[in-house]
Amino acid sequence: MKIMIRRSPEAGLSIYVPKKDLEEPIVEQEHEALWGGWIKIANGWTLDLPEMAPGTTLPVTVNARKRGGSDAEE
Repeated sequence: MKIMIRRSPEAGLSIYVPKKDLEEPIVEQEHEALWGGWIKIANGWTLDLPEMAPGTTLPVTVNARKRGGSDAEE
């Protein structure tokens, strides 16, 4: 699924999923650099992020894969 990742002073890192009109903060991440691992967002979803350069600037739109559940999308 396409998601936008951005950084805000209030929430830190968060994602926006346009298809579902969902905005949630990132509460846990596998790698400090963010890319190439998983993230967990406040609603409980775990998403796999693609590999990207460590210096990638935010906001950025990427294709993420949702782990588990029947609602999994690419």
